Amino acid sequence: MRRILKTGKKIFLCLALCVLVLTVANAQPPPGDPPLPDVPITGIEILIALGGILGIKKLIARKKSN
Repeated sequence: MRRILKTGKKIFLCLALCVLVLTVANAQPPPGDPPLPDVPITGIEILIALGGILGIKKLIARKKSN
């Protein structure tokens, strides 16, 4: 009886491993997909750029006043 249980566990582990491998292999995208389109500039990038420009402007004004 124990021999049957050991064999059953081995078969179950092999089947579980096969299902896992097939699921992972199936989840991969097909080769040769075109690249994703570029993402347009959103509001946060504009705010970051404006903050940088404002900081540079303040540094230049501080240097001129000294």
